[in-house]
Amino acid sequence: MTKVIAIAISKGGVGKTTTAVNLAASFAVLEKRVLLIDTDPFGACSLSLGFTPEKIKGGLYEVFNFIHSMPQVIHRTELAFLDFVPANITTPVAEERIMRLSENRTLLKNILRSVSPHYDYVIIDTPPFLRGLTTNALTCADSVLIPIRSGHFSLEGIDKLMKHFDWIREAANKTLQIEGIVQTMYEPNTKVTEITNRELQLRFRKYLLRTIIPRNTHLAEAAFYGKPAVLFNATSKGTLAYLDLANEIIARQQAAAVPAVPANVVPLMQA
Repeated sequence: MTKVIAIAISKGGVGKTTTAVNLAASFAVLEKRVLLIDTDPFGACSLSLGFTPEKIKGGLYEVFNFIHSMPQVIHRTELAFLDFVPANITTPVAEERIMRLSENRTLLKNILRSVSPHYDYVIIDTPPFLRGLTTNALTCADSVLIPIRSGHFSLEGIDKLMKHFDWIREAANKTLQIEGIVQTMYEPNTKVTEITNRELQLRFRKYLLRTIIPRNTHLAEAAFYGKPAVLFNATSKGTLAYLDLANEIIARQQAAAVPAVPANVVPLMQA
């Protein structure tokens, strides 16, 4: 079954797009069929994958406006198992229009129905605000992955997202789960990191993922050259960390899919 994961937090500069692109690429390297969708008007996913404006044949903007269907705006990438839908919001007028359209919080959910069965994972990169496009992403998602960079404002961003998460579950998506919190741009042995770790353990321990993404220059360089990190430097610490993250999410999903054996049932081999 397809798993839809929204990457979200109401805070910029925490590695949201880096996580969306490199997690999607890592799933693809592990031969999972992946669709990456960019809902951020800034369009950073396109740049990170080398899609300059002249290479984009349409995107989410055209789909929301019923100019193209979703299959018509799916772009192939350098990775055989990774497809991409850009935002393609190129003017302030287009941004204002898609923001108005996205007030219909089920729009993306309805659009995804025609393509999601063809993928193992759908990864949705979201803008650093919660209304509109992020709400659309959370309404159609199975889970939300929360990237956080050490710092007070990131912790506040988690608090704000958790309140929005509760509202989404009550109003639009009862089955939405928290995939986990992943620490990004991690710098050990600093006071800010120490304080952030302490607060995360106190307040959000049950959501913390094992994998930590280190601060790594190769991740930024890869985006500059329009490639996911795995195609830029396959052995860098950042690349390997995102592969670990993909494997951790896959393992958690597989473990959750195994039915529990009731305590009063004796396995056949012991009968």
